[in-house]
Amino acid sequence: MMIGSLSISSVTMALDGNKTKEVNKEMSRYKDIVELWKGFGIESSADLESHLENFSVLFAYNSGAIENREITYHDTREIFESGKVSGYSGNLKTLFEISNMKDAYRLMLKWFDEKTPLSLESIKEMHYQIAKLTYDQRRWELGERPGQFKKDDRWGVGRHDIAAPVEEVEANLQEDLDEINSYAGSKPLVAAAFFHARFEGIHAFADGNGRCGRALMNYYLITHDHPPVVVYEEDKSQYYKALDEYDETGDLSPLIGFLEAQAEKTWLPTLERYEHSKGEPDLVVSAKNRKHSLSDYLDQADGIGIDALMEQLAEPSDVRTNALELGKDNPAR
Repeated sequence: MMIGSLSISSVTMALDGNKTKEVNKEMSRYKDIVELWKGFGIESSADLESHLENFSVLFAYNSGAIENREITYHDTREIFESGKVSGYSGNLKTLFEISNMKDAYRLMLKWFDEKTPLSLESIKEMHYQIAKLTYDQRRWELGERPGQFKKDDRWGVGRHDIAAPVEEVEANLQEDLDEINSYAGSKPLVAAAFFHARFEGIHAFADGNGRCGRALMNYYLITHDHPPVVVYEEDKSQYYKALDEYDETGDLSPLIGFLEAQAEKTWLPTLERYEHSKGEPDLVVSAKNRKHSLSDYLDQADGIGIDALMEQLAEPSDVRTNALELGKDNPAR
């Protein structure tokens, strides 16, 4: 790692002392989103899954598409929902990558119930689920395998081709794991950003480091009562810039700010639904229909009954339009 002396505590102190680096805090709903998540009181994988049904597909699609443009949202949703895709004619590796993200999600749920800590072994287990059946012939011939730390120093990352030497991978990872696993502060996103930046810089595997790193980051977040984050494919240039900034200068604040913004982008619709419905998102009614009362619809029943309505629907569209125009003052329209 280019930056080896920074710790989580030094990063949090620097952020506390330099408010100018915070990203538009006055306008952000990030803190509200974190409080909403804490209010869910998630204690089991069943609780977790009930809140991640849509997230799991969004995360898998975006995390995969950052490095593979052939991955589509439609194919990802089909695989997550039914385990198969229809009419697919693309690269089989792409299908394996999508299916693997589903397996990685199931592993995360299993870990959550078992309270599995992040460790060298769990990192390798997550990587195996994400990268199995996707290594190309070149990597295979060099002895590289999914779920095993790299054996060759040729795999770099970032603008300056940064990576830890093979012989330092385990020691560097263990040092960072010890730090985040012992962190008991109130800023889990800072700890998650710290570990993610370090993990990507170490580049422990011959392939799949980005997908594995983002999955591990989210597992850390959910085990510290923080909502997981989608890193959106359309925002990957800012994502890469934030990682490069840490590699080159040790400044983690761009990545922290980026992840806060992505958390807001991920969860703001959920927050707004809860605020609108006071915690009953499935019962939200379109605002344009809230202006009517029961009496409006009772009046309508007297004026247009079901038989007359069916007759209108059976007429040509121009006749139907004229008929509906006659009743344009009816509040149901």
